[in-house]
Amino acid sequence: MSQDSEYGAGQIQVLEGLEAVRKRPAMYIGSTDSRGLHHLVYEVVDNSIDEALAGHCDDITVTIGDDGSVTVADDGRGIPVDTHAEYDRPALEVILTVLHAGGKFDNKSYQVSGGLHGVGVSVVNALSSRLEVEVARDGGVFSHAFEYGEPVGDMERLRDLEGESSGTQITFWPDADIFETTDFAFSTLSNRLRELAFLNSGVRITLRDERGEEVTAETYEYEGGIREFVEYLNETRAAMHDGIVYFEGEDQNIQVEVAMQATEELQGSIHAFANNINTREGGTHLTGFKTALTRVVNDYANENDLLSDIDENLRGEDIREGLTAVISIKHPDPQFEGQTKTKLGNSEVRGITESTVHRGLSTYFEENPGTAQAVVMKAVEAAKARKAAKKAEELTRRKSALDSTSLPGKLADCQTKDPEDAELFIAEGDSAGGSAKQARNPEFQAVLPIRGKVLNVEKHRLDRILENEQIRNMITAIGAGIGDEFDVESIRYKKIIIATDADVDGAHIRTLLLTFFYRHMRPLLEGGYVYATQPPLYRIRYRGETYDAMTDAERDEIVEEQCNGNPSQIQRFKGLGEMNPQQLWDTTMNPENRILKQITVEDAAAADKMFSVLMGDAVEPRKQFIQDHAPEAEWIDI
Repeated sequence: MSQDSEYGAGQIQVLEGLEAVRKRPAMYIGSTDSRGLHHLVYEVVDNSIDEALAGHCDDITVTIGDDGSVTVADDGRGIPVDTHAEYDRPALEVILTVLHAGGKFDNKSYQVSGGLHGVGVSVVNALSSRLEVEVARDGGVFSHAFEYGEPVGDMERLRDLEGESSGTQITFWPDADIFETTDFAFSTLSNRLRELAFLNSGVRITLRDERGEEVTAETYEYEGGIREFVEYLNETRAAMHDGIVYFEGEDQNIQVEVAMQATEELQGSIHAFANNINTREGGTHLTGFKTALTRVVNDYANENDLLSDIDENLRGEDIREGLTAVISIKHPDPQFEGQTKTKLGNSEVRGITESTVHRGLSTYFEENPGTAQAVVMKAVEAAKARKAAKKAEELTRRKSALDSTSLPGKLADCQTKDPEDAELFIAEGDSAGGSAKQARNPEFQAVLPIRGKVLNVEKHRLDRILENEQIRNMITAIGAGIGDEFDVESIRYKKIIIATDADVDGAHIRTLLLTFFYRHMRPLLEGGYVYATQPPLYRIRYRGETYDAMTDAERDEIVEEQCNGNPSQIQRFKGLGEMNPQQLWDTTMNPENRILKQITVEDAAAADKMFSVLMGDAVEPRKQFIQDHAPEAEWIDI
């Protein structure tokens, strides 16, 4: 070990104020990519939502400016502007410049809050090149500005508050030196704001986009709350009964709301929230819901002798097939696992949720025996399919054990056994697969060709899915199982890269693969392990130089600016199979040059609905989606 390095008091760095946030932004917002960028908006909006939960805010407006800014305005009480005794500065300035400064720690200002850690708006300030705030309260309108987290001058009183309502307006410009992109996506913000409107009935949230020639605006307001949320999720699904089953309860100042509806579909759609936070990893509220649901359905089935076909109790997974449900709890002191807040840990919530669901669902079944019986019989069919799938899985394992190798024959595996370094390319067709096998770096890149279009898993149960050879090959190659038994810790590759052609068929195959991953290997998407190649559409040559273009516009720009309008060759790549191995390596597989798009599940409810629209049985919603989004397509090969 080297003796040259020193480690003493002189090597200890103290990051003052918001400097720590700028030094390590991912610690506070998760990442500096598009996901982290949009998280800035959520942090500011969450403060407005907390005002609404406290009963002081009805209207929230989010505006994407044409100058790269985002403005969040509400009609709440306004951030306090009086002097903070400890800091001898306006409270407004303290909240925006001091970590863990806020009114959400004593349960007096806010009984319920999602911004539990108190770092929200100060982190936004730290990661913005400029932030401007305007507050209306205490008889006046006050303003303050900040650059890179530091105050610019002092807070000013602009005018008296004459007839205006109180409220807060924050405008910020994300720091382009910190974020990989500063381009806000309307659809991403729309999904989250719509979700917040569902979860907080009566709150009106408007999203405006001023970047185009015409202003785009959408308003979300749902008096029915999570009942309307379930209706929205089920727009493309065939419901088994009229109306949404809804019940609520409260104990120890903890509010529980549950809305649910059974459908004829095979895929379930269950989403749990705590204080408006999407707890994607579940937690005690989801456990309580599942436990009560399984018990009530089995009790009803046994009392009415409906389980003779399977001669055993139904499992939770059988009952949840095709069920759409939203569970929302509001807790005065929620305990989340980490700053990402994706799992609720409060032990008392399980019992409160369980008793609320047990009481409400038992009553509903007594009053609606026809629906209860239909739900049970669908679950019985699911149980039969589960047993068949188990046999198919065991048979697959036995066959693998007898083979000379347990990996698929068409898989060209890589040499490294470290998942951190290993990449799996799932390539469309034998031609592209063959080129990829020759082009790859065998040390860390594996290639699995798939033939044709894989099974649409949205329309089939697991027993039928496991009969598909292409899917079995993927399951075996990835090595972590499937469905409820999927273990993300056992995956053999930390990069799973979908490599399909840049045409309609390629897009369809990519969607089929993503549907499979989302429905049966979701932790892959949640962990950020799934990518899609973005190979160039054109290769342009001029005077010994080679240029790649992703779009027609890029091609035209290169031809004009680099080739003086006279290129020696323009090559159009329709598919990966048309590239020779060297071209495939240069454009698509070489980590130094390639462009990969990471596929994540930021909003599970929106993703769930999207897969149902694109891959489900209902034709009209899919047709409408295509019509609505066709103008966004940069290129379509007809």
